[in-house]
Amino acid sequence: MNKKHIIQNILQHLLKELEATQLAAHNAHLAAIDDQSIAETQYDTVAIEAGYLAEGQSKRVEEIKQSIKQFEQFNSQELAASPTIVLGSLVQLEKGVENNEWLFIAPSAAGFKCEIITDKDNNLTNKITVITPHSPMGQALITKEIDDEITLLIPGINSAKDPDYINEIR
Repeated sequence: MNKKHIIQNILQHLLKELEATQLAAHNAHLAAIDDQSIAETQYDTVAIEAGYLAEGQSKRVEEIKQSIKQFEQFNSQELAASPTIVLGSLVQLEKGVENNEWLFIAPSAAGFKCEIITDKDNNLTNKITVITPHSPMGQALITKEIDDEITLLIPGINSAKDPDYINEIR
């Protein structure tokens, strides 16, 4: 599986997200300065709320731009396989083997999912989920090796008696 291909999918996603977020920020800014937003009473907060929304969207635009820079730099690095899990590792846990599920440890874009076709003839795909080293799962995986046990306790979802094991690292 080509890590550069995964990074390209993430970059395409981030660029689309950037475009949508820039449009949302622009529209929120226009709403904040629109004549219809002028307060008619002291309790009329439409312009103030639109201003907060524009500010939040602008911050999100900057976060996405930063993520794009990180992935552009990440893409230029050599992402060789390592015996331990590091930034740039593709990890498959035993529970993910049956469904071809992999975790890609990346600097940002957590939660992004894509599918990479591995065998067109047999219609086989690998399902990739991006996680960061700062997430609970990322923290549990970083520096681990093949066959190490991973236990991630999430109250109400699983118990400490439900461990998983690292099946493969690329």
